[in-house]
Amino acid sequence: MTAVRSRYSTVAILLHWTIAALIVTNVLIGWQFDGARGMAKFGALQLHKSVGLTVLMLSVLRLAWRLANPPPRYVDPLPRWQHVASSAVHWTFYGIMIGLPLTGWIMVSASPTNIPTLLYKLVSWPHLGFIHDMAMADRKAIAKDANVIHHGLVYLTYGLLGLHVSAALKHQVLDRDAVLARMAPFLKPPRGNAIP
Repeated sequence: MTAVRSRYSTVAILLHWTIAALIVTNVLIGWQFDGARGMAKFGALQLHKSVGLTVLMLSVLRLAWRLANPPPRYVDPLPRWQHVASSAVHWTFYGIMIGLPLTGWIMVSASPTNIPTLLYKLVSWPHLGFIHDMAMADRKAIAKDANVIHHGLVYLTYGLLGLHVSAALKHQVLDRDAVLARMAPFLKPPRGNAIP
């Protein structure tokens, strides 16, 4: 008989925390844009694009892993509304983790400035050719729309991050169940709620 997993796999855990750290890093880089000038702003933008593209690649990998490896069961039963809310938040995060860098890539590809993307100053990252080759008026319109969507997704990210962290802390501190320990392997479940 195969044992039922009650923790996420090591791959899922590594991808979760790596992507989370990269998203927070990119938020902090983005906050520097308004005050930066010249080469400092150029460097911040290049790093922001590099981190964003890394999030995109890792998120596609994470989504593929998630589809091939269903999440572990909950040790404690949860109310149905919490299952539904958790699932909605997680799938919305996948949309954000892929949508944010994609809209950024579209913005760069459509931009009339034609600034190249150098992934971590090492690799030239291509524009999306089907956008970059359009007429300039079309590119400007696409860049404008992508910018609006990109910034909308940023604000959605703020809200979902707050909700996600609050829910994790609620489970750990108030409910004292093993939900957070499913994704935080070095965290011991409270109340002697051991994970097999």
